[in-house]
Amino acid sequence: MIDVRNKHITVVGAARSGLAAARMLAGRGATVYVSDASPIQPGVKSALDRDGIPWEERGHTERAKQADMAVVSPGVPDDTPIMAHYGKTGIPVYSELEAASWFNRSPVVAVTGSNGKTTVARWMEHTWKTAGRACLTGGNIGRPFSDIIDETGAGRTTILEVSSFQLDHILGFRPDVSVILNITPDHLDRYEYSFERYIESKLRIAANQRTEDILILNSDDPVLSEKADLLKKRKAHPRILSYSINSEVERGAFIRDQKIIFKINDTNDTEELFMHSGDVGLPGKHNLSNSLATALAARVSEIKSESIRESLKTFGGVEHRLELVSELNGVRYINDSKATNINAVWFALDSYRMPVVLIMGGRDKGNDYLALKEQITEKVHTIIALGEARPGIKKQLGNVVPDFFEAETMEEAVQLAGKKAKRGEIVLLSPACSSFDMFENYEQRGDAFKNAVRELAT
Repeated sequence: MIDVRNKHITVVGAARSGLAAARMLAGRGATVYVSDASPIQPGVKSALDRDGIPWEERGHTERAKQADMAVVSPGVPDDTPIMAHYGKTGIPVYSELEAASWFNRSPVVAVTGSNGKTTVARWMEHTWKTAGRACLTGGNIGRPFSDIIDETGAGRTTILEVSSFQLDHILGFRPDVSVILNITPDHLDRYEYSFERYIESKLRIAANQRTEDILILNSDDPVLSEKADLLKKRKAHPRILSYSINSEVERGAFIRDQKIIFKINDTNDTEELFMHSGDVGLPGKHNLSNSLATALAARVSEIKSESIRESLKTFGGVEHRLELVSELNGVRYINDSKATNINAVWFALDSYRMPVVLIMGGRDKGNDYLALKEQITEKVHTIIALGEARPGIKKQLGNVVPDFFEAETMEEAVQLAGKKAKRGEIVLLSPACSSFDMFENYEQRGDAFKNAVRELAT
């Protein structure tokens, strides 16, 4: 743990995690200054003022640059002038995740991945609650780690969803159990369009784990399958368990004859027939894979099998992830606003066997939309493009579907979709892009879609 008492700490970024970090550090004796290059929300200003924490907005002054250390919010890129200053002057920079870990008193189960991490974090939370086990859930979802740190303790588990941005500036963050679901190209605009740099960022979740810790990997993911061998060569690597829906694994969980099999014992090859794979509540191959990750994390956390089985059967999913909004005139409207990259859209389309009207677009992150060509050719008859990414989507996919439209607003997109979709079909919002061109976050975008669908029903 780093002693922050009487240290001058600049918190860069004043969104949820920045506010939480500032309060946590100030409460532990640090002299905190909050600095944001953008306007700060009025509610955040009021909260900082109430706690006596000084702040600045619309730029970074010398006061922000003169610090013993900086704690950076995940939304702040490394190529900004303030980050360049810290790098040049040697001022240490830590992520909010790292800073919170200094004061954590709970066992930590942390999950990352390009897709599915929110689903798995919430599924684990559901599993812990089903078992009557106390837990806190936060990080990249819900409350920031810094905001729940005072509630941590030996009697409860902290379940964290962790993004690559949060892992970019860790030093000692060390989960007891870490889970990496998959690594596919995403956020490459933040990594100089280098997939290898993005991979390295994701793998940091296990960088500080020791032999008594556990790392759970998806062996169906080609990147993780390759990197697992490299991780095993580390002198003090964590115990590694794998899971697969396509093949059997040496240690972990897999599917055989539509049954979930556990093979976890390190001293022998004993197998455990856990449950029938068809009893998993959420549909889709990707959710079967997510269920294995959840089950393994729960098992190594000593949750009883009957509670894990009940959780896998009863978990209902998360908002904005393949969420059924309504069925109107025989057309199902699905909100998948959380699908902010190409792979997430691929999984969404893979979950359905009926014709689709696809609403996609937003702020492009260097997407190769043609990676969706096979799925779109098979299932999608109409694409409606939104936001800044419209020209790129049209260039790559405009000739792939019979009908291609552009819309200025979510309301217009939903109205167009309602006219093109026929009974027995699906209108799917699955953007493949971030939301920041038109909305504050994917939740607001999903809510806009749901409101527009409700307007159709009136």
